[in-house]
Amino acid sequence: MTGFPQDWVVPTFEPQFFTGRRHRFVVVIPVLNEGERLARLLARMAALKLHETIDILIVDGGTGDGSVDRQSVEPKGVRGVLIKTGAGRLSAQLRVAYAVALAEGYDGIITIDGNDKDDPGAIPQFIAALEAGVDFVQASRFLPGGEAENTPPARDLAIRFVHAPILSLASGFHWTDTTQGFRAYSARLLRDQRVAPFRAVFSGYELLAYLSACAPRLGFRCVELPTARRYPKGEVPTKISAVRGNLSILLVLVRAALGFYAP
Repeated sequence: MTGFPQDWVVPTFEPQFFTGRRHRFVVVIPVLNEGERLARLLARMAALKLHETIDILIVDGGTGDGSVDRQSVEPKGVRGVLIKTGAGRLSAQLRVAYAVALAEGYDGIITIDGNDKDDPGAIPQFIAALEAGVDFVQASRFLPGGEAENTPPARDLAIRFVHAPILSLASGFHWTDTTQGFRAYSARLLRDQRVAPFRAVFSGYELLAYLSACAPRLGFRCVELPTARRYPKGEVPTKISAVRGNLSILLVLVRAALGFYAP
């Protein structure tokens, strides 16, 4: 796929489109070997008939369990799968998805994790916020009306008393749930040269913290919406290792707060 601006650094990928674009907005699902968790999420989205109001794309980081095969996902309303073949982890996957979505002409992008922890029933609220001119919509389990079920205690404390307060102070916006991947961005925000998300520095988990820090500072309209985030009992579906991964996220947080990732 071609058509990206020359200054965008987009990891190599293989696009597999099953249908053309049908809607103004797209929901992107980043995955890596999510197996039955992805199948359950797509089944919930299909039951809600979300594909009738928003396009659905999966961006895959190298799955080998067959869960993103066409015969598994197309019947559930998925428009296509973007298979990242270049280096990098989550932020690299997101750069692929954002670049493709902007090149395809979408007005806004919603992301929801492929591990079935979030409630896709909130997606129409995200669409309504984008339609109303909001540039950054963040899901929050901690707002009144939200729900946090089986969140690991250490993670709950880290979000409430470290991650969200630091990014709130750095951005000037009162965030409550800054590690959430369930969020939405306007095309206007992602195309802004003051934001410049298409850079190689975003390869791990940097992009989420960076956008939470910079979007309010740059005057973009941001909101949080109450949502449910449910962890299964006795299981923590995450790609972040307990020690090294969390230390890496802490370093990313400090760098984002201090403006390290500014273009």
